[in-house]
Amino acid sequence: MEGPRASGGRAMTGRSGKGHRDENFPVASKLLRPEHRAPIMAFYRFARVADDIADAADLSPSEKLHKLGELRRGLDGDGAPEAVALARTMAERGIDPIHAHELLDAFTQDVTVRRYADWDSLIGYCRLSAMPVGRFVLDVHGEDRATWPLSDALCAALQVINHLQDCAKDYRALDRIYIPADMLAASGAEAEDLALTAATPALRDAIVATAARTRTLLEVSAPFAGGIRDRRLAAEVAIIQRLAESLTARLLTRDPLSERVHHRTVEAVLLAGGAALGQLFARRRR
Repeated sequence: MEGPRASGGRAMTGRSGKGHRDENFPVASKLLRPEHRAPIMAFYRFARVADDIADAADLSPSEKLHKLGELRRGLDGDGAPEAVALARTMAERGIDPIHAHELLDAFTQDVTVRRYADWDSLIGYCRLSAMPVGRFVLDVHGEDRATWPLSDALCAALQVINHLQDCAKDYRALDRIYIPADMLAASGAEAEDLALTAATPALRDAIVATAARTRTLLEVSAPFAGGIRDRRLAAEVAIIQRLAESLTARLLTRDPLSERVHHRTVEAVLLAGGAALGQLFARRRR
């Protein structure tokens, strides 16, 4: 249920070449039913284009906003082809286009906002950049909207995890800092610390504080998979939850400036398999 993630700056005309298999968490995996994967991929392609525009190194802010505006117009049927295709899919499925519009709001914010004062403002950004992705997936599956709060917590956690893993890249390439400013100040860290090859003790304290708040989000989202009716989607959510818990644990003990945090393929496969089987057995016991 993850949306596209910035790759830390790109020398291209608004396109990264990145695909759904390059994301840190599963996107429309083959666990899902084919009829559900298609609309999710339409949403992903739309989001990928918007993300690439917002992060393009060779576009000015005004050019980025113009291109994002073209995507917005596409949602009304006359603009960027990825947006037109998504609009058609949403109309066929009876899905509220608010999720796509909110995601565009987030990418517009990426063009104009580079710092977040506190945790609440960061979660406010996640409300636009991450939560609509999960809500769209749930709507595609016809799930009860009562599951939204748990989905929101998981999606926000995924977004913050991605930002913490890539905190140095985001700063060096895009001059963006997603670690809340008050957490940096409380630890005595400076923004410029993110340009170093290894985190200072103060920066590590700020990263750990942000990861700890993220772990709290994952504690909230822990029952999410168990409340999903579609067993295939439940398995994918269980996998994402487990991967997120593992990455958060690493961020609490590893320095993302100098140490590997991302899972290697074998690690991810083992974690995913255990989570999916655990979810399957839990359902059989009910």
